[in-house]
Amino acid sequence: MRFIFYTHSLISDWNHGNAHFLRGVMRDLIRRGHEAIALEPEGAWSRENLIRDQGQAAVEHFHAAFPDLNSEIYGLNFDHEVALAGADVVVVHEWTDPELVRRIGKIRREGGRFTLLFHDTHHRAVSAEEDIAGLDLSDYDGVLVFGETLRERYLKAGWGRNVFTWHEAADATLFKPMPDVEMTGELIWVGNWGDDERTAEIAEFLVRPAKELALQTTVRGVRYPDAALASLNDAGIRYGGWIANADAPLAFAQHRVTMHIPRRPYVQNLPGIPTIRVFEALACGIPLISAPWDDVEQLFRPGRDFLLARDGEEMKQSLRRVLMDKELARELTISGLETIRSRHTCRHRVDELFHVLAVCGTTGVTPQMATPEAAE
Repeated sequence: MRFIFYTHSLISDWNHGNAHFLRGVMRDLIRRGHEAIALEPEGAWSRENLIRDQGQAAVEHFHAAFPDLNSEIYGLNFDHEVALAGADVVVVHEWTDPELVRRIGKIRREGGRFTLLFHDTHHRAVSAEEDIAGLDLSDYDGVLVFGETLRERYLKAGWGRNVFTWHEAADATLFKPMPDVEMTGELIWVGNWGDDERTAEIAEFLVRPAKELALQTTVRGVRYPDAALASLNDAGIRYGGWIANADAPLAFAQHRVTMHIPRRPYVQNLPGIPTIRVFEALACGIPLISAPWDDVEQLFRPGRDFLLARDGEEMKQSLRRVLMDKELARELTISGLETIRSRHTCRHRVDELFHVLAVCGTTGVTPQMATPEAAE
């Protein structure tokens, strides 16, 4: 089958977490013998910032890390009708230009023989409702959203025909333990600043505990303002800037513990949706401690897969426990890995995607495609 994914960028993961998941999904589809192609717009904000920040070498690094992935850049004169003529499945991400979202739907309505899905992996449905409400999804066969609360939001608003929960997950072929790597630090946090959506939380759960415990701490991510960098420096935290997602497993392996600091819109308005870093960190076998979020869908086993800290003081105590108690760290590692490998890899999500396609009546999809054995 031929899959086409409209994405903000496959090439760049600079402040663009959806690239992580899409790469893993495409790689799994290719391993199963399918064709998977990404289409990303000319002038994409993430890719432009990546090149400005890191130079063209960062793009070359992507191609070296993922030689099996193919992404084509489209401009104003790109012929989308021709590009979609041979497609079996087309998945359009929610950062796609609204006019192009409508145009692709029109292609589907006027004889396109592909199954057309819309994919939402952001909080704009609650934080910028008018943006999503203004999209024309009337010709889409289904909508994929990365959490049940977001699915309920779509259903309540009447956006789209069929709405399916499709959580993000870890590419387990890339994110896995590296036990032979020497640990050189204690705490690592991989996360972007977040448009002031977690400023207070970063100070409470990361900066103050790391400073008070005098931990060897590294922060990787982008868009940190000068005041934030000064705060990290004052706490003795090393700021390493952007990190290619393909390099994150090594960075996790070099540290003894990591943390999850969810953005406020998810905690307050879309409970139950973790960022993809939770899946990726646990897949790497590093103990994780999380700031508060409500796992309403029971994706994980809080207290076993990771520790939950209700405030900064509890985060500090949990960090001390994990760093001092090797048995606790080992138990968290084993449990977190078990949950990821049994439920939350990109292989599982591709199984789920084929189930969605079967429900949508996609030509050529058999029940066997939506079983774990299909990925073997």
